[in-house]
Amino acid sequence: MRLKFLASQGRRAEQFTVLVRNVPHVSGRSISDSIENFFKRNHPDHYICHQAVYNANEFARLIRKRDRLQNWLDYNQLKFDRHPEKRPTSKKGFLGLCGKSVDFIDLYKEQIKELDKKLTMERRRILKDPKAIIPTTFVSFNSRWGVAVCAQTQQSKNHPALWFTNWASEPRDVYWKNLSIPFVSLSIRKLVISLLVFALVFFYMIPIAFVQSLANLEGLERVAPFLRPLIKW
Repeated sequence: MRLKFLASQGRRAEQFTVLVRNVPHVSGRSISDSIENFFKRNHPDHYICHQAVYNANEFARLIRKRDRLQNWLDYNQLKFDRHPEKRPTSKKGFLGLCGKSVDFIDLYKEQIKELDKKLTMERRRILKDPKAIIPTTFVSFNSRWGVAVCAQTQQSKNHPALWFTNWASEPRDVYWKNLSIPFVSLSIRKLVISLLVFALVFFYMIPIAFVQSLANLEGLERVAPFLRPLIKW
């Protein structure tokens, strides 16, 4: 059934893509050039192209802010469309109780316009700044065989932690913010979380066993002898 399901699916980008982490920095060469040279040399028959990943967390924050402003603009525009005789206004002071009265529709349009300028500048800065490229990339191949070989083999002979490859997820399943976390830091975080989960499960048994001992009258009498008259009653 699984093979039938996979065979019925159309071709998707993630089926021909590998996520590569911990790309080493070569002096005098950009990360993008290092990635291209490495895969052309080691996977010449299957490598097509790669997509470098940028640290655009600030850009993403501005996008989220713009979405919130756009939602408020749509809300006030819809409110005005329903009641054209009254423009949605409020005062700029504390909690809208004091200060100069402003038109919400004009206000949000002006804020979105200013934010669009910031987004354009931030995007240009990211694309021009070589330091904005993080040592993580998505590498595309021309066959699933090439993807399988690359994703399941060690790419660096002497340094297993370099050129670390894994299957690429669907774009909607990628938590882009975490791609900027260094590979060593990510491994330490996974270890710490595993230890915390083990400790939580292991030590959780102690209070559970204690509570279970109080679930019957004999156990309650043994733990709290002063309640013996009440228990007998």
